[in-house]
Amino acid sequence: MSPLHVHRHGPAGPAQVLAVHGLTGHGQRWQVLADTHLPDVTLVAPDLLGHGHSPSSAPWTIEANVAALAQVLDETAEGPVVVVGHSFGGAIALHLAATHPDRVRALVLLDPAVGLDGSWMHDIAESMFASPDYTDRAEARHEKSSGSWGDVDDTQLDAELDEHLVELPNGRVGWRICIPAMMSYWSELARDVVFAPKGIPTTLVRATRTSPPYVTAELIEGLKSGQGAQFTLVDLDCDHMVSQAKPAETAHLIRAALES
Repeated sequence: MSPLHVHRHGPAGPAQVLAVHGLTGHGQRWQVLADTHLPDVTLVAPDLLGHGHSPSSAPWTIEANVAALAQVLDETAEGPVVVVGHSFGGAIALHLAATHPDRVRALVLLDPAVGLDGSWMHDIAESMFASPDYTDRAEARHEKSSGSWGDVDDTQLDAELDEHLVELPNGRVGWRICIPAMMSYWSELARDVVFAPKGIPTTLVRATRTSPPYVTAELIEGLKSGQGAQFTLVDLDCDHMVSQAKPAETAHLIRAALES
């Protein structure tokens, strides 16, 4: 049995879509996309290890999450599914496709964080280590709204705070995550790019407002070379939180992948 806490959306029946959130996120982030734009699609969205309501025990690696997600598919799907991965979830989706290609019908990668600069990841990890929490909800909200959530509507931002912000023993508030796991995961983002085998249709979404960009030239060229005509690059005018900022457009791409 998979250790992951799984959010389910859509009608009863075998999973058609596996949605994998990014670093410091959680599975409920896919709720608006699923319930409003894909209500007829059975979608499963786990909390990754060290995130949300899932366990926080080590190891904190891409491989450990891939193994747990494979178990989720054993329990919820009857055949290959469309795997949608955002940010760190994109790296995990690629590894899942590389190691379990029979489980993956198509990939939709939303501004994936793959093969990033190690010095950049060091700086982000140092910043989180130095300041892992907030004085109150207002401070946490301001950080989101002034950063990559700036183009996400207030309703989704408030839902994020309701689900994911918790009171801490020190009297402050923080995200429902395991900080030691996050330290390990920042390093995982700097690992070499792993590509899916040929034959798996792959859509790569590049968020044009992400600065500095997560999508690298190496990733684009590798996917072009490996997938050929089955590779599609889509630019969306948004910041990093693609499925929250552009849910209708994201849903359209997922439907196209289901029909591929």
